[in-house]
Amino acid sequence: FESFPPGHLYSSKSGGFRRWYNPPWFSEAIPSVPYDPLVLRRAFENAVTKRLMTDVPFGVLLSGGLDSSLVASITARYLAGTKAAKQWGAQLHSFCVGLEGSPDLKAAREVADYLGTVHHEFHFTVQDGIDAIEDVIYHIETYDVTTIRASTPMFLMSRKIKSLGVKMVISGEGSDEIFGGYLYFHKAPDKDEFHRETCRKIKALHQYDCLRANKATSAWGLEARVPFLDKEFINVAMSIDPEAKMIKKDEGRIEKWVLRRAFDDEEHPYLPKHILYRQKEQFSDGVGYSWIDGLKAHAARHVTDKMMFNASFIFPHNTPTTKEAYYYRMIFERFFPQNSARLTVPGGASVACSTAKAVEWDAAWKNNLDPSGRAALGVHLSAYDAETPLSNKPSKVIDSIPRMDFPGVAIQS
Repeated sequence: FESFPPGHLYSSKSGGFRRWYNPPWFSEAIPSVPYDPLVLRRAFENAVTKRLMTDVPFGVLLSGGLDSSLVASITARYLAGTKAAKQWGAQLHSFCVGLEGSPDLKAAREVADYLGTVHHEFHFTVQDGIDAIEDVIYHIETYDVTTIRASTPMFLMSRKIKSLGVKMVISGEGSDEIFGGYLYFHKAPDKDEFHRETCRKIKALHQYDCLRANKATSAWGLEARVPFLDKEFINVAMSIDPEAKMIKKDEGRIEKWVLRRAFDDEEHPYLPKHILYRQKEQFSDGVGYSWIDGLKAHAARHVTDKMMFNASFIFPHNTPTTKEAYYYRMIFERFFPQNSARLTVPGGASVACSTAKAVEWDAAWKNNLDPSGRAALGVHLSAYDAETPLSNKPSKVIDSIPRMDFPGVAIQS
């Protein structure tokens, strides 16, 4: 078997795939449309409101980062006049997951208070996540390290959300690929390479973030909708001259500046300023730094140095280079032993979620190949110094929000 490529049709008569999705940006030609913040804002508002058509109870995934916060803000702003509001109520439900005291929980709580959503905060421990790893790999069908790190908390959160009676969530995937939001984009050498890297990232989404968002939620029968990947919106965002997307610290332009600027409305603010300009935090980092540190420690207990020494003989294709990667690969091969299965998973060097091509942007990265955002040394504010101790507290769910009753369904935090 093989992955069904995105944007394609398959014909059993002709016996092959044909790509039907052929947008202007696909050729990777450098665009030149001047940046207009209001055009970008309207395009994204349309993408979000289009996804408010629903016959089931729904909510938004809210990590407290820029992307999910904007989705929540626009949804809360436009929900009142929709058919969904008449059916399920005009107050929006938001959901967040993290280790106790994690960056995302704190920021999400603040955004939820600001927007007035009914906020559901789910806590998990490192051990909870480790216990779920096998189920996650079975459902996500990959051994990619970043994807598994981020899928696990999303998998645990999706189970909780579905148990509340919610059947659809709106999520913020795709923004980092479109706008160059990952921290390694700070090192992009020029606008041409910046744009080509965003194209490469979007084309690979079905193997990474979309794979996670789709399968971590689908494992529990939950539907995820992603307005950043609306076809009309992508056409608008990818036609902007990439010079405007470039990160320029001396001019006060951080990652995703064009998106932040588009929603920086002084009269009718969408978000608090410090949330609107919060530094990019990858989901697997934002749920709590000790999550990744805990995974590495757990893998080190199960994978010996001798196993790593022989890794190239055991796994000649996409040979794991860390004990964590080896640990995931062992589980994957147990579930999916076919050669065709291992060929569906991408490989290659990566730092802070980059493609292999972008690793060439900084010579120092070649010695620090880790998909965590903290690996973007000299860029991420916390880098690797603010290590937090592993949480041994029991998993719990905040239960301070009153029960909400809807026609035919009960949603309880």
